[in-house]
Amino acid sequence: MAEKTSPDRTDRNLTLDAQDDRWEWRRKIRAHPRKHQIYRIGVGVVGGLLIIAAPLTGWLPGPGGIPLFIAGLAVLASEFEWAQRLLYRVKGWVKDLTAWTGRQPAWLKVLGTVALFACVVVAIWLYLAVLGVPGWLPDSWESFLFKLPLL
Repeated sequence: MAEKTSPDRTDRNLTLDAQDDRWEWRRKIRAHPRKHQIYRIGVGVVGGLLIIAAPLTGWLPGPGGIPLFIAGLAVLASEFEWAQRLLYRVKGWVKDLTAWTGRQPAWLKVLGTVALFACVVVAIWLYLAVLGVPGWLPDSWESFLFKLPLL
């Protein structure tokens, strides 16, 4: 069994070293240069597509935007050290932001939650105003939504 070591964060290589990999199947791929090159291209394409999809889906309801960007970065970080360094930096920013919000007074947290809720309601209203009320909604919902201004 291979000895577990932590990755060298000061290494400026573009790709992760074989000893930095914790999965045996990827170490086997890295042992064959041709397979490794094809694998890296695949990882780059999948990660790149997720990052490109992030701003395109950020305005849609559901998980898009930031979660897709982080997922794309995580996919790229599995093979490329520059993406791994960027992912660690993003994780640090999220940790700092979480710690900062935890130190805020309760009234500010409530105000932020209300503001976020208002932004979501306005975004849904704008979505319906631009694209119209979807026909698959129940009739009772449609009749309510058509009573709203600009719908």
